[in-house]
Amino acid sequence: MKIVVLGGGLSPERDVSKKSASLIGNALLEKGHEVALVDLYDGLGDDVDLEGEFRKGTGDLFEYTIPETEPDLELIVRQNGGRREWVGPRVIEICKMADCVFIGLHGAYGENGQVQSVLDSNGIKYTGCNYMGCAIAMDKDISKALIAGAGYRTADWMTRPYDAITVDKVMNEIGVPCVVKPIGCGSSCGVSVVKDVKELQAALDLAASYKQLILVEKFITGREITIAVLDGKALPIIEIRPHEGFYDYKNKYQAGLTDHLCPAPLDEEHTKRAQILAEKFFTILRMDSYGRIDMFFDEELDDFWFIEANNLPGMTNTSLVPEAAKAIGIEYNDLVEKIALSARSGN
Repeated sequence: MKIVVLGGGLSPERDVSKKSASLIGNALLEKGHEVALVDLYDGLGDDVDLEGEFRKGTGDLFEYTIPETEPDLELIVRQNGGRREWVGPRVIEICKMADCVFIGLHGAYGENGQVQSVLDSNGIKYTGCNYMGCAIAMDKDISKALIAGAGYRTADWMTRPYDAITVDKVMNEIGVPCVVKPIGCGSSCGVSVVKDVKELQAALDLAASYKQLILVEKFITGREITIAVLDGKALPIIEIRPHEGFYDYKNKYQAGLTDHLCPAPLDEEHTKRAQILAEKFFTILRMDSYGRIDMFFDEELDDFWFIEANNLPGMTNTSLVPEAAKAIGIEYNDLVEKIALSARSGN
């Protein structure tokens, strides 16, 4: 097949996406497909031969290294003459040349359903979740409301505009310890775990810098687990144990800072319960194709808490979905090709 892999974009997760997209592209090349790697925001110049963008064979693989810190999006905009249109030049044109588009994006535009809607409107086949499932899963407030409304555990929370939330409001409604996060970011961008009220203002300021609604939820003590779901079926559970702090941006994408226990050290009963919950949450949030459900296992309550859903989870060499798939014998290249072959019709 001829495949465009979309990565990058104007998102705090731009660098993570570029790494995912590079590895996805290499896997597809090694499987014998023709691959063009395209940055959603950068696009392609008028002088670029679009047909020539499609690579063949493994003699010219893609490479990208994730920096330790998030990208400066305002600097990137300035370097592009102030352009804020998030679909770059000729992106749709080259996507129409392909048999399908593999969405290797993360964060805004890629995960909130906007890219999927654009591809749908142009009749372009693409991988991953449908636009509605993306929009629901990406909005942490809506996803928590749906899960709580269905009778499942999720931490108490409040949501406010980034310019209308104060320390006093948080202390009155949620208190500390708590977790502060932008409502529509992934990769733990802008997330803070607040143990003391003295830390709260800095956490609110960090989340506010993303210019989104801010969600504050009670801190839950438990074992952090994540469950990949592929075609509606839960894969082996992974327990996440950062060496220090919580599972933040650096701990996620810098190798050696977090231990992934796969399969998670849970007995058969708890493993089955968690996998069934993941599949139910996947359905409630209208997700399909593949994704990931994050939860806490509360040993004191002997129950599971929903944290959030990921409709375009990372596909890097430290990512969780490829690791879970490998645990049941699906190698990385085979997983990527399986997802590509299941691309949905945009018609």
